[in-house]
Amino acid sequence: MHATTTAQSEVRIPTIKIRKRVLLLALPAVGEQLLNTLVGLVDIYLVGNLSAEATAQLGYGSATALTAAGLGNQFTWLMMVLFMAVGIGATALVSRAIGANDEASLVRIIRQTIFLASLVGLTATLLGFFVAEPFLRLVGAPEEVQSLGASYIHINAATFLPATLLLVGTACLRGAGDTRTPLLVMLGVNALNIGVSWLLVNGQLGAPALGVHGAAVGTALARGLGGLVLLGLLFRGHAGLRFVFDHRPDPETMRRLVNVGLPTAGEQFVFQAALLIFVRFVTGLGTAAYAAHTISITIESLSFLPGMGYAAATSALVGQALGARQPQQAQRFAYEALLQGGLMMSTVGGLMILFPQQLLAFFTNDPNVIKAAIPVLRAAGLVQPALAVSFILLGALRGAGDTRWPLYSRLVTTWLVRLPLTFLLVGGLNLGLAGIWLAMCSDFTLQAILVLWRFNAGTWQKIQV
Repeated sequence: MHATTTAQSEVRIPTIKIRKRVLLLALPAVGEQLLNTLVGLVDIYLVGNLSAEATAQLGYGSATALTAAGLGNQFTWLMMVLFMAVGIGATALVSRAIGANDEASLVRIIRQTIFLASLVGLTATLLGFFVAEPFLRLVGAPEEVQSLGASYIHINAATFLPATLLLVGTACLRGAGDTRTPLLVMLGVNALNIGVSWLLVNGQLGAPALGVHGAAVGTALARGLGGLVLLGLLFRGHAGLRFVFDHRPDPETMRRLVNVGLPTAGEQFVFQAALLIFVRFVTGLGTAAYAAHTISITIESLSFLPGMGYAAATSALVGQALGARQPQQAQRFAYEALLQGGLMMSTVGGLMILFPQQLLAFFTNDPNVIKAAIPVLRAAGLVQPALAVSFILLGALRGAGDTRWPLYSRLVTTWLVRLPLTFLLVGGLNLGLAGIWLAMCSDFTLQAILVLWRFNAGTWQKIQV
């Protein structure tokens, strides 16, 4: 990526049109993110509420099941980082090509995106089968959880390839301004996941009670079929994006995808590497504390949904505006998205502060887990405005192709703030789970400050991808 300058007058779009366009693009994206998160929520809900019959048959309770599923999802999320990196590059390039009305570039971008996504998906599958158990030992999983968590990872890894196509395909469609199709696809994914997981976790309607394994089967099957649907849509040329198979490589387009996506992968791996150390502190607090942490993170992920949806919409709108050489319009899109998404996230945060026990009781019936999670869930509610700034303005930067700054800021906030504070508050002052979340909230707040400063500097308006 390098900077370039443009000198072109812009036609100022009325604010009401800016607001309407952001809203119409963002709301389906928020719905998609809700449905994407719901896939994991269903797993957590079902294994956190194992029936007495299933518990007796399986030989483990809800706390052990929650820990296995939580750590298994941690590994799956680590692999998702690779998928998301390809998607970030695809959104930035597709939106620029759409804004510039460059159909020839679109064909090349889609072809190389699918090729790169396939390589990443196959790599993640191999890692899932061969690295699951060492990963669980590395994060300090209790012995009774390791075998269960490894099986959960193996089942999910079987469909990592089509799951990659699901995430990357939806990223391409969002870049083209189509957020409704990803929403509809994720509706189907969730319907299948809920149905299969409900049947298999507790053994409904004569199905075997598979517990954690049943939740993994539902998730893997649903995401796998969703990826195949997305690939089929691209073959058909949906939303003006057509996948045309060609064995000939396109080094320049591949370079552009990697140049934008690689810093995002680096950013997330920097974060996940630190998180491995961070998670060891949590697992060291015991199974009940880890279960409380997992459920709190799960509930907090609901507050992320407006931020993630508005970030996705902002990436597309900023990329399209910059492709059309309208940098001031791109800035207005980003600020409007921050206003709308920030209000939504703050509202969800208020519910977390006011009704933590009711929210927690939905995910577990263990009173010790609920008691441990109440104060940390309230802390999570307090940092929602800061998280809104981080999510949405980072979406704007990534849509512009400015993906290196998030990497640099992540290095600072995670390695120089979160981890040292965790060592001090948990290892030194023995604050337990409260110390864990105080360190997390400090990380989120500083991240918001740095991202706001970077966005206001305006350097992203001159990035060429």
